[in-house]
Amino acid sequence: MDWKKVAVPLAAVIVLLLLWELLVWAMGWPDYKMASPSDLWPAFLRYQNLFWLYGWQTLWRTVVGLALAVVFGTFLGMIMGLSKLMNDALYPLLVGFNAIPKATVVPVIALMFVGQHDFNTILMAFMISFFPIAVSVSIGLSTLEPEYRDILRSLGASRFTVFWKIALPKTLPEFFGALKVAATLAFIGTNLVEIITPHGRGLGHLFQSAQTNSDFPLMFAVLLALAFLGIVLYYAVVALERIFAGWAVRTAQ
Repeated sequence: MDWKKVAVPLAAVIVLLLLWELLVWAMGWPDYKMASPSDLWPAFLRYQNLFWLYGWQTLWRTVVGLALAVVFGTFLGMIMGLSKLMNDALYPLLVGFNAIPKATVVPVIALMFVGQHDFNTILMAFMISFFPIAVSVSIGLSTLEPEYRDILRSLGASRFTVFWKIALPKTLPEFFGALKVAATLAFIGTNLVEIITPHGRGLGHLFQSAQTNSDFPLMFAVLLALAFLGIVLYYAVVALERIFAGWAVRTAQ
């Protein structure tokens, strides 16, 4: 194991926290105006049960929404990448949909599916994260060199064989690159629903409660917890990338 890959990011986090602490101390900000890292640990300890409960609720909804985005985004990207007609037809629709601020979509979803809190949260995580996956897969497939396809077809390979042996592996680097972006977007979608339509669940609800009570240390502790979950999910994607597309990672290095 290369310890630099652990030590360097950890050192960067420590430096950031130290600079944050120094900035708050230098500016003389009280904790009701700007919390410092030293104010966050007491908040974590005081509400640790809520952090475990709400953190799990946010995480599993995000992962489910992201998984649905992977399935749908990959399928849609395949259609767009293998058919220029479908690409020309669907791409403007996807761009237009992605341009809509998702904060304005949350109330619409809440009214359409009243009381379906888990479904609404998963749906928003899915809606906000499938776009980069679909685009990356479509670009990867559409840029497939026609020579490879023609050679395999001349040898009697079916369209499915061409896709499975050449097209699909070629899209993996683009796919995992988009998945890293989609993982963070999924958390944004989850927390939009938890904050805008409060239903007593998730870290977004805990943040909203802290904001209502002007508890700045708790607010920043929630933000730090969200950042931690995002990093965990990011490195989970990195681990999958090394398993399924390790050749691309080694080539890049």
